Amino acid sequence: MRSLFLVAVAFVLASCGAGVNSLPVSVTPSVTTASYAPAPSGPVKARTYAAIVVDVRSGKVLHEVDSESLRYPASLTKMMTLFLVFEDLKSGKLSLNTRWRVSRNAARKPPSKIGVKAGSTISVRDAIRALSVKSANDVAAVVAENMAGSEAAYAARMTAMARALGMTSTRFTNASGLPDTRQVTTARDMAILGRALKLRHSRYARNFAARDFKYGGRRFRATNRLLGQVRGVDGIKTGYIRLSGYNLVASAKRGRKHIIVVVIGGKSGKARNAEVTRLIERYS
Repeated sequence: MRSLFLVAVAFVLASCGAGVNSLPVSVTPSVTTASYAPAPSGPVKARTYAAIVVDVRSGKVLHEVDSESLRYPASLTKMMTLFLVFEDLKSGKLSLNTRWRVSRNAARKPPSKIGVKAGSTISVRDAIRALSVKSANDVAAVVAENMAGSEAAYAARMTAMARALGMTSTRFTNASGLPDTRQVTTARDMAILGRALKLRHSRYARNFAARDFKYGGRRFRATNRLLGQVRGVDGIKTGYIRLSGYNLVASAKRGRKHIIVVVIGGKSGKARNAEVTRLIERYS
């Protein structure tokens, strides 16, 4: 049986030790494989509210509601899609000027998308912006296919990295978050990932703060409507599919306070944004 993938990971996220009311902060596995990771078990709650607020520096959980029950991540998935890109940029395996070829499969992905054409190429720099700002499903497939040969192989790598970070209840089956009932997560796991992006890849995570970007003669507006509207918000990622409801992982800095807020299962984009804003105001 062909091995799905092998990834070496060695890093420590600087912070205090984890406790029962804190997120895991130190991860130093030598080798991990997706095939070793048990599949998350239990019922998945579709379109149901969950939330968590975490202090980025300490990892302390400040607030949580049903944060460990399984949910569908939708486009929050792209946080991990990009995390692996950032890892390879940091290690020197990629550069921002590297160009990736667009397959017919990638070009045919449904919206949200930027409309890359089969046979064309896109730079890593533009791919990062397309995922961070527009949440482009076509570009998510481009990333996966060029980084791992196929989307399935990349999803296996994403799942393995999730385990390395301490995301024990997450499984990825695609790089975009398009509907797949096997692709699950929790609010707590998404907080772990959001915090890891900020601590491990602060340089590249700045892309999540962009309010728009230009590509192919078009300007694409950020899906995160809190940018520029709520004081201190500097990303990270929105998500929606019918089964998930409206999701958002938000980072907010006010003075020395830096928090990650996760809301999953909002009834509408407006309701989700209002709830994230309420939590930012309460805990910042």
